[in-house]
Amino acid sequence: MVQLYDKDTGAKLGAITDAQFQFLHDHLEEESAEDTDYYFTPETVDLLEEEGGDAELLVVLRAALGQRPEMEIRWSRS
Repeated sequence: MVQLYDKDTGAKLGAITDAQFQFLHDHLEEESAEDTDYYFTPETVDLLEEEGGDAELLVVLRAALGQRPEMEIRWSRS
């Protein structure tokens, strides 16, 4: 499992499966091999949905964003 956190507040956002994380990894840009965060906007989540993202993953990401126009999510393996 991979735990997701709000990078700004440290609040836990939820857990996703390794397969869901692999989908994120495959579809989002990482700045380096040590990068442990992703930048999201509502449009990013819409794009992930169009690319076939898992429904549960999309629910977690949309809930994390709420009404915010953008955010960074940090991840760690548990």
